[in-house]
Amino acid sequence: MPIKLIKRLSNEFEKTDESLYCTALEDVAKKSNKSTKSSVESSPTNGELTTASTDLSLVAQQIETKLNLGNHEVPGNVEDFDKENWNDIFQASHYAMDIFNYLKTREAQFKIPDYMGRQICLSHWMRSLLVDWMVEVQESFELNHETLYLGVKLVDMYLSKMTVGKETLQLVGAAAMFVASKYDERIPPMIDDFLYICGRCIHKARAYPDGNKPCAKITMPVLTLARFILEYSLMDYATVSIRDSILAAASLFLALRMKHVSGWTPTLEFYTGYKLEEIIPVVHLLNDGIHKTPKSQLMTVLNKYSHKIFLK
Repeated sequence: MPIKLIKRLSNEFEKTDESLYCTALEDVAKKSNKSTKSSVESSPTNGELTTASTDLSLVAQQIETKLNLGNHEVPGNVEDFDKENWNDIFQASHYAMDIFNYLKTREAQFKIPDYMGRQICLSHWMRSLLVDWMVEVQESFELNHETLYLGVKLVDMYLSKMTVGKETLQLVGAAAMFVASKYDERIPPMIDDFLYICGRCIHKARAYPDGNKPCAKITMPVLTLARFILEYSLMDYATVSIRDSILAAASLFLALRMKHVSGWTPTLEFYTGYKLEEIIPVVHLLNDGIHKTPKSQLMTVLNKYSHKIFLK
């Protein structure tokens, strides 16, 4: 299945952060100027403002009480990372644990079965080639790592439900990356970019992203190694049915051990929700995977992480 990547076309990618933020600030300024006069003319009385503020506060309290948000006990031997950022509105520390636990409960609803038996035209090797190409797409478009992981998840979700011919497999991969970029990218690639890559595109698969919250103060070399292990495992069909959060935890543990940093600490156990014995089988699977002799057709991940940006 010959797959060739062509560079993106979108001029949208040429926008700089500075130009984007300036545009946003200009828009805000214009809207503020236009609304100043009308807001003065139609401003509510102090009594109305107080009542509205009280009502909103009451609703917020009711929601927080009903959902039990922010109420989690941290054992004495666990470092409370959420408390360290408690007053940082961008960290959402009050809700971080609740969000993470919610996402973990969602995983059970999107477990992928062993689907290759129903794919009469596909093989494990063809899936590996597709994932290798998707990594190249992610690198070329400079997409987030999360976009790649979700894209591969979408592919597996789709293949577990639909029978696909080998001539349309790359099309499924492009569609998955296009949909995933809508979830995780601030400026996702335009449809023309994917059309240019594959000639045409489809929009038929749907799933929900899963995530993991940072749960350890680790150095960038360790984090990058964990990402490499996790990304390299995407091509291994044996990992398809394993929960994403377990794969992430096992990758982090393996990286910590390889860098001689630490073992599975009480803090890691608390924030991931997994004991060491629960992730050890996956750790062995990942370790076996990175020690296999790489095939010449599947070198994109290795070449990507050989770059100095990824600490070689």
